[in-house]
Amino acid sequence: MLKDSKAFGSFSVNDIDKAEQFYRDALGLPVEKNVKMGNILTVTTGSGHFIIYPKPNHTPATFTVHNFPVKNIDETVSGLKDKGVVFESYDSEYLKTNANNISRGDGGERGPSIAWFTDPAGNILSVIEDAGA
Repeated sequence: MLKDSKAFGSFSVNDIDKAEQFYRDALGLPVEKNVKMGNILTVTTGSGHFIIYPKPNHTPATFTVHNFPVKNIDETVSGLKDKGVVFESYDSEYLKTNANNISRGDGGERGPSIAWFTDPAGNILSVIEDAGA
């Protein structure tokens, strides 16, 4: 029934102007603001789009709300750091990141390599290595 649907995700932020600037300038994504619909942002990626909406009592999730598949995680992380994006570091029994803030997977049982960062509202995002991206 829904297999052919062009599904998309959405999440909230507490400051739509900061979000617009971050997604457009730091991440380099096309962002369109729809003022008539309450300043909702439509962010376009190569595979579709997602929606960001303002919510005054926004509380960021404690999990990843959006993943960006990339061909080369090292180049992507380096480029985003050059734009001021700050990546998370983890050092636990189940999740460790290296000096470049990347959790190295093996592409198999351990999964892909991935690096996490947050937007200005504290939403957790990731870049995840995918050779087919």
